[in-house]
Amino acid sequence: MSVQVENLEKNMAKLTVEVPAEELESALQEAYNKQKKSISLPGFRKGKVPRMMVEKMYGANVFCDDAANSLLPGAYSEAVEESGLDIVSRPNLDIVQLEKGKAFIFTAEVAVKPEVTLGKYVGVTVTKIDTAATEEEIEKEINAEREKNARTITVEGRAVEDGDTAVIDYEGFADGVAFEGGKDENHSLVIGSGSFIPGFEEQLIGKNAGEEVEVNVTFPEEYHSADLAGKAAVFNVKINEIKTKEVPELDDEFVQDVSEFDTVAEYKESIKAKVEERKESDAKAAQTDEAIKKIVDKSQMDIPEAMIDTQCEDMINQFGQQMSQQGLSMQQYLQFTGMTMDKMKEQVREEAVARIESGLILEQIAKEENIEISDEDLDAEIVKMAELYKMEADQLRGYMGDSEKEAMKKDLAEQRAVAFIMENVKYRAKAKSKKEKDAEAEAESTEE
Repeated sequence: MSVQVENLEKNMAKLTVEVPAEELESALQEAYNKQKKSISLPGFRKGKVPRMMVEKMYGANVFCDDAANSLLPGAYSEAVEESGLDIVSRPNLDIVQLEKGKAFIFTAEVAVKPEVTLGKYVGVTVTKIDTAATEEEIEKEINAEREKNARTITVEGRAVEDGDTAVIDYEGFADGVAFEGGKDENHSLVIGSGSFIPGFEEQLIGKNAGEEVEVNVTFPEEYHSADLAGKAAVFNVKINEIKTKEVPELDDEFVQDVSEFDTVAEYKESIKAKVEERKESDAKAAQTDEAIKKIVDKSQMDIPEAMIDTQCEDMINQFGQQMSQQGLSMQQYLQFTGMTMDKMKEQVREEAVARIESGLILEQIAKEENIEISDEDLDAEIVKMAELYKMEADQLRGYMGDSEKEAMKKDLAEQRAVAFIMENVKYRAKAKSKKEKDAEAEAESTEE
């Protein structure tokens, strides 16, 4: 097999691959062998028709397409290896010659990894972020836990209030006629949730259990049912029961029920530490993104469009796998949302470019700083992963091929490049907003 490489503009290349006629002939014979059991011609038993007769009847190249499909994957992989190119896109294949008795020739246009000219990456300035937990944040965290442990109780002796759950029977009428989907019994409606037609929930406030209420509303103009959109409607509603949430008090007993601590003070300290840990993690991620973005902006690289297309497709495929785990195919998702693949590509394009840029930058920094991942480093990472998945390291190692191991080494090198960047950043105070500056000025004038 021979491979010719032609360098094109904008980090694209064209491979012209020639597969010897002998290899094509072998593939043609293989294609015939796979199909001959289903081939029948007058005068021959089914499955016993000679290849020569089939080609005479249907054309000399009748098996060529199957032969090409068989040859292409291996021939392309071999051509990529022989070319020595660092290819970063799927190939755009074009068959130049496919004819019995001749060499099989095809071309593959591919994107080649662009060269990167790094800007400043040591001592990048990032915003200093305050990670101290505020009282409001601590209270919010505690209140969320209290809400999670709230119990629902039936209200006696008072009317419906905002935030209550009203258990109701209802039936709706438009122009005096009951409409489809407008009737239910013992429906639990949270007052103030906005889950019913605007104006419905408010008209139940102040009403008591056992009361029958006539609720007058107007369907929104953009209502999903065209027959009801913009129409006035009357609902006959009976309030069967009123329920409310009883949130536990923040005391030592509550703390002992929901945590390992004995007192409110200890619990608050633990919540404070939890909030600060989360804020520190978020701050580190934000500062890393800021640093990489600044390095990208000061660096130069010419990213080929085919590379971006491939990244977009990979992101969409990953999203499709997530959807399939939820029992939804990509085709169904597109139907339900009215999206198209082209629209999805447009949506993910910006993120795709950002991922490519950051990946190229980190890879180049790893080269500049001689960051290399040894087999021992890789083995240590496999052991960590095995512990995470509760597997034996040897078992996980057995599942991994050379390509997976190389990908892991690349990821580890990028992680170390990120660590190098962040070890050398400089911090600047966050710029104050006009509101903050005005508040400071007002405080200073008051003190004077």
